[in-house]
Amino acid sequence: MSGKACYHCNQWVEEGEAHDCWTTTEAALTADLSEDLQEAWERLRETAAELGDQRIYASHKSIMFARESCYFFVRPKRTFLELCVFLGRAIEAPQVRRVDRVSKSKLRHTIPVRHRDEVEPPITDWLAEAYELCGGPSVSKSQPGAGSGT
Repeated sequence: MSGKACYHCNQWVEEGEAHDCWTTTEAALTADLSEDLQEAWERLRETAAELGDQRIYASHKSIMFARESCYFFVRPKRTFLELCVFLGRAIEAPQVRRVDRVSKSKLRHTIPVRHRDEVEPPITDWLAEAYELCGGPSVSKSQPGAGSGT
């Protein structure tokens, strides 16, 4: 049969066959992880879920964690979890592999996670900070007169 390789995922798609490589699930993205990475993933997800109300969903090759906007995401790799946390300040720490400015107010911190024991402070503190940073309306917007000095 004739077909083609998908431009995005390189999967072979037969002619007429339905294909949507952008639709995926957490289970599909984490299915092939080693035991150590599975445990690290579970601890990351539990830690994030304990922060409060949010949306957790898979998108292409990442698992996103969002309130009003995405505050961090995880890209499962073969030998590590690539954790990307959005903060309003740059952090210099041994855990942080890279920092990139992604907007006027946010910087993306890329952190490789290889074991469950790495999902502890300061990483969990940074997740909580990011959660608060991109949360719902601020107090001054949700309460009339708040922050006006009167």
